[in-house]
Amino acid sequence: MDFELSSEQTMLKDSVDRFVQDKYDFEARRALVASELGYSKKNWQLFAEMGWLGLLFSEESGGYGGTAVEASILMESFGGGLVLEPFLSSVLLAGRLVDLAGTDDQKSEILPALISGELMLALAYSEQQSRFDLADVATSAAAGSGGYVLNGHKSVVHHAASADKILVTARLTGDRCDRLGIGVFIIDADAKGLTRQDYRTLDGQRASDVMLDNVAVDRGALLGNSDDALASLEAVVDLAICAVGAEAVGAMRKVIDVTSDYVKTRQQFGAPIGANQVIKHRLADMLMEAEQAKSMADMAAMRCEAEPENRQAIAAATQAKIGVAARFVGEQGIQLHGGIGMTDEYVIGHYYKRLKVIESLFGNPDFHLRRYSQVA
Repeated sequence: MDFELSSEQTMLKDSVDRFVQDKYDFEARRALVASELGYSKKNWQLFAEMGWLGLLFSEESGGYGGTAVEASILMESFGGGLVLEPFLSSVLLAGRLVDLAGTDDQKSEILPALISGELMLALAYSEQQSRFDLADVATSAAAGSGGYVLNGHKSVVHHAASADKILVTARLTGDRCDRLGIGVFIIDADAKGLTRQDYRTLDGQRASDVMLDNVAVDRGALLGNSDDALASLEAVVDLAICAVGAEAVGAMRKVIDVTSDYVKTRQQFGAPIGANQVIKHRLADMLMEAEQAKSMADMAAMRCEAEPENRQAIAAATQAKIGVAARFVGEQGIQLHGGIGMTDEYVIGHYYKRLKVIESLFGNPDFHLRRYSQVA
């Protein structure tokens, strides 16, 4: 495989790295975490102006025809800066699902506004009992005259509070865990009967539980006019797993840099603790885990748009390996910092929290090891 970036990909990486360096110093990020919105609308508009919001959409949809490799480049740099803007939830998940499964009318209504930064989306697919299983959907969509009525409860819907429209998975037919009979509905965030319980996640980002109580939508709200949306949902989530793996690599590398600098300056018994051979070995172990994760993320970016069976195996292996590496590197970074690593005022704890979230964002390593054994 050719792991070298093209000139266009190098330019993309340089532009994102400059953004992180100029706009995302630690104190600026802490201020965004403490704000009501949880991210910067100004930064989001900058994403649109730079073309990042349209990077991964087809040219027919008004995008630039980028691939998972471009998503990986973008997300790795975002991981290094702990970027808070909802690129994952609005673009990689909800936006890509519309692009993959929507009708021409739905795409033309939603995607240009998303790419320009005028429209925000969120994807509500998880439920309390589902435990990472995308086919486990209890939320119901009952067909009626002229449309559907939705009832149910969606958990941990990232950035639902700032979304203009929420894409909701709901069951049209079949039993709770059947693979067939699942549709995705495009619902206005202020629709009658839709309520939210908003909260801040461990890593400082925003999420909501979304309750649907007799939410009425017309027939045009059913994405793609199909009750067989699971395959498209799985494809989008697998791509997101590969992209988040790259984000974890960016965060892990930053943890190693910060920790290496710290042990060189932290004095104990008249010498830097980094002079201790045990500390050097610990840093070497962290570096090996991060480099293995980088190799896995690069392979996933180049292969995660393969046929479904291969894609599922790649995504499962990626999350299993990178989830373990993220936990190890994050925990060792905290350990080598000692007590200061547990304080909110110091950067290492924020990287650790994000890595902890990534570890189980779309399923923990145990879940994906079982999944890999079933599809490999």
